[in-house]
Amino acid sequence: MNQMVSDAVDLRSPDDIALADRMNAGRQRIVEELKKVIVGQDEVIGQVLTTLFVGGNSLIVGAPGLAKTLLIHTMARVLDLKFSRIQFTPDLMPSDITGTDLVQEDAATGRRQMVFAPGPIFANIVLADEINRTPPKTQSALLEAMQEHRVTIQGRTYSLAEPFYVFATQNPIELEGTYPLPEAQLDRFMFHIIIDHPPYDEELGVVRTTTAIQNPQLERPVSGEDLIAFQELVRKVPVAEPVMRHALDIVRATRPRNPDTQDFIAKWVAFGASVRAAQYLVLGGKARALTSGRYHVSFDDIRALTHPVLRHRIIINFHAQSEGVTTDAIVDRLLQAVPLPRSGM
Repeated sequence: MNQMVSDAVDLRSPDDIALADRMNAGRQRIVEELKKVIVGQDEVIGQVLTTLFVGGNSLIVGAPGLAKTLLIHTMARVLDLKFSRIQFTPDLMPSDITGTDLVQEDAATGRRQMVFAPGPIFANIVLADEINRTPPKTQSALLEAMQEHRVTIQGRTYSLAEPFYVFATQNPIELEGTYPLPEAQLDRFMFHIIIDHPPYDEELGVVRTTTAIQNPQLERPVSGEDLIAFQELVRKVPVAEPVMRHALDIVRATRPRNPDTQDFIAKWVAFGASVRAAQYLVLGGKARALTSGRYHVSFDDIRALTHPVLRHRIIINFHAQSEGVTTDAIVDRLLQAVPLPRSGM
């Protein structure tokens, strides 16, 4: 499609502007409620909220004890959404996630029939805790749900309630008894969010808060219906052609077989990012613009999201591993190597 994207969509109606204002105000209120329980982690909270407003799924990686589970559970409480936590273990089966058919006897007639018993995937926010502790066969049970918002069991398809999100956690320091996530599944996560140890003052606040009596009264400023409306609004935000092209230029520059690839990409990268990376850069940029009070996407919106969008999509090779090169370091160099268009925004 050669037509400028900004000609195809617009965001000028009074209803859309009012909804954008409500989305921005709602984001601030959600953050205020989360802060009653979560200390610090502003960037992490921002990326989780962007995931919600876009309608994606995210992988959250951090050492034990950094409130990964608490953050997502609290988010579900604030939004008043059905929450389900699945503890991934080596013996977990796909049916333990999706559900299965059970034989039940009708008390009145004595006849037996197959009845579907829904699994924990049937929720609005699903937390896949320590997802890499179960084999790929079981991990793959999430693929259809994450992509299509439905599951297929015994040839029958069941739709999942909207809104629907999967947040998965990993502990990076635990390697024994873990299974790497297949690249196809990793690609379905919008963000790879890293939770690190907080600064001294924030960590002191965590200790102070968690060792006292806690009974926070959480308000619910945004509903599930609001989130669905926000997701539709995000897709209406116009994106200028140079901004769209810049997002794609960054993604294409990650691929070692690209004719114009940078030397460091050819040296360190085995496989680059797919087109989903460009889609999520643009969608995330739209959400970031709206929650910043703007109705257009800037180059800064795109570049601010490159690390969480690309860090799990760039597959490094043996040379990078042996030299201690991380995907974040590669993205840093990539942002220097891919210039901003001269027109600027």
